[in-house]
Amino acid sequence: MTDPETREAVTACREGLPDAPSGGRLVFGFDGYVDRVRTIVADRQDADSFDRLETLAAVSERLADSVAAGSSLTFEWVQDGIRTGGHTCHLARAFGTLGFDPVMVGMYGRPVRDVFAEEFGAYRLHSMGEPGETDAVEFDDGKLMLTESGDTLGVDWDQITGTVGRETLADHLDGARLMGVGYWSETPDFPGILAGLTDLWTDLADPPGTLFVDTGDVRKLDPENLRAGVDAVRTLAAVVPVTVSANRAETATLADALADGPVDEWSTLERAAAVRDRLGVERVVGHGVDSSVVAGADGTRASVAVPRIEDPVMTTSSGDHFNVGFALGLVEGLPDPAALVLGNAAAGLFVRSGESPAYDEVREFVEGYLDAF
Repeated sequence: MTDPETREAVTACREGLPDAPSGGRLVFGFDGYVDRVRTIVADRQDADSFDRLETLAAVSERLADSVAAGSSLTFEWVQDGIRTGGHTCHLARAFGTLGFDPVMVGMYGRPVRDVFAEEFGAYRLHSMGEPGETDAVEFDDGKLMLTESGDTLGVDWDQITGTVGRETLADHLDGARLMGVGYWSETPDFPGILAGLTDLWTDLADPPGTLFVDTGDVRKLDPENLRAGVDAVRTLAAVVPVTVSANRAETATLADALADGPVDEWSTLERAAAVRDRLGVERVVGHGVDSSVVAGADGTRASVAVPRIEDPVMTTSSGDHFNVGFALGLVEGLPDPAALVLGNAAAGLFVRSGESPAYDEVREFVEGYLDAF
């Protein structure tokens, strides 16, 4: 049984979603990763057989036992796969599958590494340096990401314009439907990059209708860096409609830093609304395993339930795929609650298959959305 708000949002999504995607150019920057998906071994029977460590809680217990015993601790892991990752790769891959024309500006190797060239050779791709590397360990109750950020740590506006060219970047953005920037938390000079985009935006004849910011895990930012990023987002939002997307924990971190008074008892929607008010952006989106929420400048406040699955195939980058679905809703002109449904649908399809969905698959999921509960 679903709530009336979810049912209304699903109806709006079904009515507003076109039969085919409208297509067009999208621009994504400024990261790039190679992700190794891992499983931790709990008990090994022989060279070919083992039981996986199923939960993060079990990792915590083993760590606590080791600390209490004053001993070292070893985890064995196995690699389940390797793929390109990060904001630019996940969103370009997914939007390319949906029928759009992505432009990628990020860290793909100098020269471009084969793993990126093979997957994204058909797209316009600008590489500014070496990618980061992530070991993504998946559990039934969450995931553990161990990351080396590569050259993303050093990227700044001068490097972007010096490598890509200011005029080239402006040409990509002029006439584009949307620009995505991520991740805030992994980019030390995020404020400087947003300042550069703010300046560039005023020179565009036909700028994108939305600049989409993925916060990443802002819990790692110290208060000074977080405030600098907040100020840069606020300044950018004065010249372009900005959408900020964060998961439940990241939304809580931003609300705690920006709201007046304690937010411990607030819902994710209340936290998102407080963050939106302080940032002055077009909307703040918060996504989670049970529901996704949006708080808009026009007063929109919505929460849409998420159809759960007991045994997901993959959860790493499920948040990126939520962003794909929500951004698709913005590009296609859907109201914000309907865009939440699309975000949940894209993420839901991804965690069930481990693959970015095609447009027809998204439409089919939306049609059966209410039956998935």
